[in-house]
Amino acid sequence: MTGKRCLVVGASGGIGAALVRILAARGDVATVYAAARDVGRIAAGPKCVAVTIDLGDEDSIALAAASIGAEGPLDLVIVATGLLHREPDIAPEKSWRAIDAAAMAEVFRINTIGSALIGKHFIELLRAEGRPVFAAISARVGSISDNRLGGWHSYRASKAALNQIMRNFAIELGRRNKGALAVSLHPGTVETVLSAPFSGNVPDGKLFSADHSAQYLIDVIESLDAKDSGGFFAWDGQPVPY
Repeated sequence: MTGKRCLVVGASGGIGAALVRILAARGDVATVYAAARDVGRIAAGPKCVAVTIDLGDEDSIALAAASIGAEGPLDLVIVATGLLHREPDIAPEKSWRAIDAAAMAEVFRINTIGSALIGKHFIELLRAEGRPVFAAISARVGSISDNRLGGWHSYRASKAALNQIMRNFAIELGRRNKGALAVSLHPGTVETVLSAPFSGNVPDGKLFSADHSAQYLIDVIESLDAKDSGGFFAWDGQPVPY
């Protein structure tokens, strides 16, 4: 079978699952590797291959990379994981007084370090020619220059750090293949578990379903070219300032 080979990390989440569905339905895609810690939550399909990846276990990432890499190069890798809150110990901080070291470390482990480790093991599997893409879901609140409200210290900082990692990846990746891209993406506010406690204040028309957000992100990825590598782009294709 010919066609693109794609990897979605975080395939059991709202946006990740939608990305898997949309990619698998495309005629130009041969295989979608759907990676999650709990593969039992991944919907099976003729093009979908479930892969176990635990962002807290680098060995699982290395094993998945070895298995996928043995089958050929990848055309697209999307890291669609994220942590904003988790009962009972993690919540967005409203003040510096709420900063907790353990909670902050866990947010960074998922939002920043996990994506960095995916890059460590999978960027080398990207096709060495053409226009392969490594993308990670970031968030507009990770923009330093766009921060007007403060708060959410751990989440904001972890996404800002992710954007820096992605910029680094873009520079290194460009030395290997000038047509390749590494980009950060803001999906908008999406009806998922991550955003559920905070979606009540979202203006009409600005709360997206996971499917709509995923399609927007794929459209953005397809609209970019090599000069955009290292950038940070919103769901509508507009650049987001770092």
